Amino acid sequence: MTDEPEERDFAEMEDDYYGAHDEAPRYEDASLLDGSELAHALIGLTLFDDTYLRLQAFNLAMVDVFLNQLERVVARKLFDEERTPAEAAFLNAQSQMWIFAAYEAMRTWRQRANDVMKWHRCGGLQQKLDSLEKGDNATHHGQQRRASMIRDVLADPSVIGRLDDDLKRTYFTFTRMEYLRVSLAKHEVSGKAKISALSPGYGRINYWCGSLDYELDNGIYSMGFVSRRDIADSLRAIPSMEVPTEEDLESFADYMKGPGLDVGNR
Repeated sequence: MTDEPEERDFAEMEDDYYGAHDEAPRYEDASLLDGSELAHALIGLTLFDDTYLRLQAFNLAMVDVFLNQLERVVARKLFDEERTPAEAAFLNAQSQMWIFAAYEAMRTWRQRANDVMKWHRCGGLQQKLDSLEKGDNATHHGQQRRASMIRDVLADPSVIGRLDDDLKRTYFTFTRMEYLRVSLAKHEVSGKAKISALSPGYGRINYWCGSLDYELDNGIYSMGFVSRRDIADSLRAIPSMEVPTEEDLESFADYMKGPGLDVGNR
């Protein structure tokens, strides 16, 4: 009777694979990721320090840790068994739920940030604050959190510049998330409700990290693939991102939307 083959460490299998293909890993080893890094990156955004937004950030970070481990299992089994692991179906379901939650957290923050920028441009910050401190709003905890945010902006005008930088810094990631969310949830192309997405919900296992690659398209051509891990890594990287120029933002928007498609305001 032959002995059962000893289970190989995934890192060793990665070394064999990369050596055979003369390539380097495209993703940092998930076991080396700091579980709090994603939450801290989000909380570090200007005006993200609302109690309940912070809770969303920590929720995303906790589930990210779980999915990193599951993705690692899927990658290991794909490498070892050379077939799609059974866990891939559960990974697909959980990945889509995480993407929806990440999108909503970012959408909520960006909406608040854009509102503040709009009120600042039209000189309406004080007027908005006054309305939040009158009547029933004065005892409504949610409205008072908004009022506190506006007081902070009025007390420190430099917040506006930092907020504008953070909106620009997160624009690329958020736009990809938006296109992916519409494809996964509505099976449509973002901005083109009458055009079906190419392959909504279908994810291919990324050999490098085990996350699922979803195809993005704009109704005109495919724009490649993005995975949940790609999104999580880009959120983790927010603190070190450079602020893109207006030309960079416009070029990216044109690429994403294709001719004749408006992706909306930043």
